[in-house]
Amino acid sequence: MSGRRILITGATGGLGRALVREALARGAQVRATGRDREAGATLAKVGSEFVPCDLAQPDAPFAALLAGCDSVIHAAALSASWGRDADFETANVTATRHLLDAARAARIGHFVFVSSPSIYARLADQTDIGPDAPPAPSPLNAYARTKLAAERMVLAASDAGLATCAIRPRALVGDGDRVILPRLAALARRARMPLPRGGRALIELTDLRDAAWAICEAEARAPAIAGQAINISGGQPITVRDLALRLAEALGEQPQLVSLPLAVARPLATIADTLARLTGSQREPVLTRYTLATLAFSQTFDLAPARALLGYAPRHDAVETFLEEARRLAATGALA
Repeated sequence: MSGRRILITGATGGLGRALVREALARGAQVRATGRDREAGATLAKVGSEFVPCDLAQPDAPFAALLAGCDSVIHAAALSASWGRDADFETANVTATRHLLDAARAARIGHFVFVSSPSIYARLADQTDIGPDAPPAPSPLNAYARTKLAAERMVLAASDAGLATCAIRPRALVGDGDRVILPRLAALARRARMPLPRGGRALIELTDLRDAAWAICEAEARAPAIAGQAINISGGQPITVRDLALRLAEALGEQPQLVSLPLAVARPLATIADTLARLTGSQREPVLTRYTLATLAFSQTFDLAPARALLGYAPRHDAVETFLEEARRLAATGALA
């Protein structure tokens, strides 16, 4: 990676910022792009070139962004569990297609797509998911559907001129996590915390820094792993219940844990999901099938392929990272 010029999209998000830092540490020249100009100014101060851009816009300057670059790390996405299908299609599929086409026209050599384990989300336990595990037959939301479509498109584009691959990082935590921590903190601060299936499902968190290392390593090794998707996690399974209790303790809370039986949770989620979609609601229901899949059912990964293909081994304790971030944000009032 040393001396290579890399375009990193989605660079102003939590993962994007970690990617910029990792790529710079490896000696790469970085052109970073994203929508948050304030975060972009910070990236420029640490040594990257920042170009503000929203890739979902029809006039996005793909050719200009890629000029002089050797590689692309595509981390930009509409990452949310609820929203308009059309918005996910535009941000996650159409923008990726345009960037991929522009990369080929610009003779880019390596293209790494940041995919998502949400493609596996289903109402069933899945442990030690390996490289041959199929995605869920019916994606549970638009995010999962469009990330899978984009991943397949990117991998199918790999050839002798453009080496493409994908990394699927699981449950990212750390500086910049605006998904997992806020949701669980809101639950931890309730007097009664409902836990589907008693919270016995296993979850694997991933430190943003470990994910960034794996993705940058994939960029360096793209020709050798071309056409492949690799699952990444912190490799430290923990039950949802234990994670919730440790988070509550970190926040100084003592919620009463209440088991929500699957026989109750599943129909509630299905009804809430269906009604919200039929009415076109832009407000996410408290419980959806996707939320139920992530909280009630285990999802862990076999990291042997990541070790073999990338030399990957988690360097950070993701659970401790998660708790440290919770304490930090709570102290500043950011979780209020």
